Amino acid sequence: MSAADPTRVQTEEQNIVNPILVQEQHVPGRDVEEKFEVARSWGFDGLELRGQGDFALEKRLPELRRAHANGVVMPTVCVEMLHFVGAFDRDLAEDAVRQMTSQLTVMAELDGVGAMTPASYGMFSRRLPPFEPPRSPEDDQAQLVDAFGRLAEHAASVGTHILLEPLNRYEDHMVNSIAQGVALCSEVGNPAFRLAPDTYHMNIEEADPARSLADAIEFIAHVQASDSNRLEPGAGHVDFALEMSTLRAAGYTGPVAIESRLSGAADVLLPTVPPLLRRYLA
Repeated sequence: MSAADPTRVQTEEQNIVNPILVQEQHVPGRDVEEKFEVARSWGFDGLELRGQGDFALEKRLPELRRAHANGVVMPTVCVEMLHFVGAFDRDLAEDAVRQMTSQLTVMAELDGVGAMTPASYGMFSRRLPPFEPPRSPEDDQAQLVDAFGRLAEHAASVGTHILLEPLNRYEDHMVNSIAQGVALCSEVGNPAFRLAPDTYHMNIEEADPARSLADAIEFIAHVQASDSNRLEPGAGHVDFALEMSTLRAAGYTGPVAIESRLSGAADVLLPTVPPLLRRYLA
């Protein structure tokens, strides 16, 4: 990765500004190389990996090393586990830290931008009964500062980033907005800890999504894109023209990955997405 901008994705042939990625589960293929070729035929620059629990990403290292050597662009991994670093149960939280540490080591070996995780997902919402979580806000914060601090130290030591994705108020009670993510990054105080905002969650949480992106740009190392209904960009009412052009104007050069459900067949819908985003990022 470039020393001047560690979020810019490099291959031997090119230095890609704002690579547009598609998550690997949406693309057919017997292996990562075949998926990459299909993704490129659909107009994408690369793949976003999915990182399941039980050290599944680490177990894929032989395949991923081969793909990396063959020029496959896969700069990020999105966690896909049942528990996360903000878990109320201490053993589960520590397991999540171990899992993310492993994923960071893998992404560093692949010269990746980083591995992303929310604080938690589906564990508790202050907008649903019983409304008050079993842990105080102060203890929530202490746990996240400790967990992300340790992960950031490891990420820095291997040369990649731990990426926090703020989730909406119905999916997490701890970090919902970009501003809350910035505050946590500032408290941890390690540049290997950065944000991965998602346009779907922003549509719920941000009064002015473009302004929130612009204000936090120095903390953003990755962006997830899906529409207001959690479908592919273009299927809802997110203002991608404004949000993508805001990223461009602010000098953002990192990846943009499609993290969405699909309203129809992948081979029909997904090729429409890169042109939609690229016209405002270019």
